[in-house]
Amino acid sequence: MATKAPKNDIDETRVRVSHPKEVAVGVPAVLHALQIAHEQMGVVRSVQTLMRVNQKEGFDCPGCAWPEEDKRHVAEFCENGAKAVAEEATLRRVGATFFAEHSIDELRGHDDWWLGQQGRLTQPMILEEGATHYVPVEWDAALRLVADHIAAIDDPDETVFYTSGRTSNEAAFLYQLLVRGIGTNNLPDCSNMCHESSGSALTETIGIGKGTVSLEDIHKADLLIVAGQNPGTNHPRMLSALEKAKQRGARVIAVNPLPEAGLLKFENPQTARGVAFGGTTIADRFVQIRSGGDQGLFQAIGKHLLEAEEQEGGVIDRNFVETFTSGFDAYRQAMAEVTWAELVDATGIQEATLREIGDEVLASKSTIVCWAMGLTQHKHSVPTLRDVVNVLLLQGNIGRTGAGVCPVRGHSNVQGDRTVGIYEKPSADFLDALDREFAFSAPRKHGFDTVEAIRAMRDGRVKFFMGMGGNFVSATPDTAVVEAAMSRVDLTVHVSTKLNRSHVVTGRRAIILPTLGRTDRDRRGDTEQRVTVEDSMGAVHASRGRLAPPSNDLVSEVAIVARLCGHLFDVAPSPRVAPASHAGDPERGLPEHGAIENEGRASRAASNAPHAEWTALEADYSRIRSHIERVIPGFEDFESRIEKGRTLLLPNGPRDERRFATADGMARFTANPLEYPVIPEGRLLLQTLRSHDQYNTTIYGKDDRYRGISDGRRVVLVNADDLVDLGFDEGDIIDLVSEWRGSDGATEERRAEKFRLVAYSTPRGNAAAYYPETNVLVPLDSVADVSGTPTSKAVIVRLERRAD
Repeated sequence: MATKAPKNDIDETRVRVSHPKEVAVGVPAVLHALQIAHEQMGVVRSVQTLMRVNQKEGFDCPGCAWPEEDKRHVAEFCENGAKAVAEEATLRRVGATFFAEHSIDELRGHDDWWLGQQGRLTQPMILEEGATHYVPVEWDAALRLVADHIAAIDDPDETVFYTSGRTSNEAAFLYQLLVRGIGTNNLPDCSNMCHESSGSALTETIGIGKGTVSLEDIHKADLLIVAGQNPGTNHPRMLSALEKAKQRGARVIAVNPLPEAGLLKFENPQTARGVAFGGTTIADRFVQIRSGGDQGLFQAIGKHLLEAEEQEGGVIDRNFVETFTSGFDAYRQAMAEVTWAELVDATGIQEATLREIGDEVLASKSTIVCWAMGLTQHKHSVPTLRDVVNVLLLQGNIGRTGAGVCPVRGHSNVQGDRTVGIYEKPSADFLDALDREFAFSAPRKHGFDTVEAIRAMRDGRVKFFMGMGGNFVSATPDTAVVEAAMSRVDLTVHVSTKLNRSHVVTGRRAIILPTLGRTDRDRRGDTEQRVTVEDSMGAVHASRGRLAPPSNDLVSEVAIVARLCGHLFDVAPSPRVAPASHAGDPERGLPEHGAIENEGRASRAASNAPHAEWTALEADYSRIRSHIERVIPGFEDFESRIEKGRTLLLPNGPRDERRFATADGMARFTANPLEYPVIPEGRLLLQTLRSHDQYNTTIYGKDDRYRGISDGRRVVLVNADDLVDLGFDEGDIIDLVSEWRGSDGATEERRAEKFRLVAYSTPRGNAAAYYPETNVLVPLDSVADVSGTPTSKAVIVRLERRAD
C-alpha cells in the first residue's frame, strides 16, 4: 500500500547543504524514482503504470515534451517522469471528507508541497461566498452554475480562460471553441510565461514559432550548444539523445550561470557503460555566463564568424544567404559596430574564450542550438533569440540534417495546445477556418495574455476565471498581486486532477471540477477513448490511459468542456428550475432561491454560437479530431495516421523545404542592439529556478540532489566572494528584497522572507533560488519586450539581514 499524505509542511530548519553532484541519473536516480512510485502507488500499481509510460499503446508522460524514438525501451521514462506519473496515479484521495475536515483558511496556511501531496480530487466541490469550507456539488448543478454565470456577463471580455500545457489536443480544441463561442479571445496559457519569447523571435525570423529539428537531427549534429537549460532535471531523456550524439562524434557546449550535473556527466541506467563504466561526459566546454549575457555570446560568435569570413573566406554559406535570407548587410554592419569590450562586459567571458567558442562554431558542419527558460525570461529575450537565429543563418544551419533551432518545451502538450488554437492572438486564417467549420463568427479582437489577464483581474475588469489544468496562482509572477487579483473575481473555476494553491486562493465563489488524468482509463460507453499530444519537435501521437479512475464521479476534460458548450449553446429560451429536492441545499451548492433564469444564454445561442453535436463529441473523440483535420493544415488523415502507435509529423516550412512564412518570404537576419542586465552596487541579479524534486509548480519532494540541497527549499545560491563583500556568512538567514522602478519612476519593493544563504558556483553578481517561493519577487510589469514574458531570470535583489 502507498504511504499516507504528510501531516506537516516542509520544516525549513532541517535543511542540509552538501557538495553539488558532477554526474546525473545513474542508479541513485532509478532508486529515488522507485521510492517515490512506491510511496504514491504501491508496488503492483507502480509496475503496471511505469511499464506503459511513452509506449506506443500506452500513455504519454504527463511531464515534459521531449520526443520518443520509434524504437522504445521497456522502461521509457526518466526519474522526473516517474515522479509525475506517481503523483497522478497515486492512491491518495481528496474528497468531501477531506474538505469537511480542513477549512479554506487552514488550507491557505499550508505550503505547495503539502497541498500537492494530499492526492487526487474525486468529486466536484463548491466554495460559496463567505463560506469556511468547500462542499460537494453534483456535476450537472456545477456545470449549469458555471454556464449561468458566464451567460450573465454582458461583456465576454470580462471572462478569462487559462490553459495548462498538459491539456490534450482534443480538450484544448474544444476549449478554444467554447471561449470563442462566448465571444472573446482571452485565452492566456502557460506558454506566455515560458517560450513565448521563442515563438515571437522565431515567427519573425523564420516564419514558424517552433523548432526546426527532429530527434534524428540531434543524433547527427556536429555541434550542439545547450544554453539556459538544465536537461538533467527538466528534460532528463534529452541526455540519452545527447549521449548518442556524442557517441557519433558531436561536441557539446553548455552555456549556463550554474554548472548543472546533467551537462557534466550522464550515467545512463539502461546501458552497461552508464551503470558500470563511469558514464558519458556530455559537455566538452562549460561556459559559465553571466545571467542575461547570452545575447552577447551569440553576437560574439556572429562577429567572429564575419571577421573570419573577411580574413579567410569560405566561412559563410553564401548560396544559402543570398537565396533564402534577407537583412544580411544590416546584420553585418551591426556586428562590425559592436565592440569586443562590450561583449566581454555583457557575458563576463574573456575575448579569447569567446573567440575559441566562435572557432568551434566555425569548424562545425552542422550546428543545433537548444535553449529553455534561461534565454526566454529576460527583458531582451526576443533580441537574444533573434541573434541565435542570426548565427545559424550565417552557415546555412536551418533546413538541413543535424542543424537548426531547438527550443525545448516544458509541459507535455504545451506546443500542441498552441497548434490547435490556444492563443490570445489567433491568425485570421485559423479564425476563418473555424468560422466555416462551425458556422459562426469568432471574435477577431486580440485577447489577454497571462500578464494582461492578471492586470485586468487586479483592476476589477474580470468577473469570471476558468483554469483548464495548471496552478495559475503559483505559476504566475508577483504572487501578492495575483492573490489579490483573484479575490476580486466573482467566480473562479479550476479543472484539476490534484489539490494546489489555486484552489485555496479563490474568487468570491469557487468551483473545483476534478478530471481524469493522462494515466486514467477514459471509457465512453463500450469504447475506450484516446487523446493526442504534440511533442517538442512537432510530432503528434496518441495517448491512452489504462488505470481505473480514482473515482467513478470523474469525467474527462473533453466531457467537461463539451457539456459546458451544450449548456451555453444548445438551450431553449424558457427558464430552467432546479429540482425541488436540491433547491436551497448548500450541500449541492445551489442558490437558495432555487430557480435559475437564463434568457441571456438562450439569446446568445440564437445569435452567434458555434454549431456542433456536443453530446456526440463527448462520446467519441475521433469526431473532434475530424474537426481539427478540417480546420488546421497538416492534420490530414489524422485518425489513420495515429493508429497503432504511429506518429503524425506536422509540416514545418523551414525544416521541410527551406520555406519561410515571414513578412518577405525569406529567413530574416536582424540587427539587434546589445542588451544585458546592469546590476547596481550592493545588489544581486536573481534567477528563479526549479529544484530536482520539482516540475514547474508541482513539488515532488524536499531535495535538490544534484545541487546538494536536502530537506528544504528556502535557500538562495550566491557566489562565495559576493557573500564576503556583502558582509554575510554562509548559513545566514536573510530576507530577499526585490527592487523595481515602476512606471511612475518610484522604486517598488517586494519581499520573500527567511532564506538560508548557500555559497555556490555562480558568476559574481548572480544568485538563484527556487520558485514558486520567489515568484513574489518578480514584478508584474517586468516583462520581455515583444513577448510579454515575465522576467523571472532577471530580478534585482538585495539581501537584508533579519532582526531575529
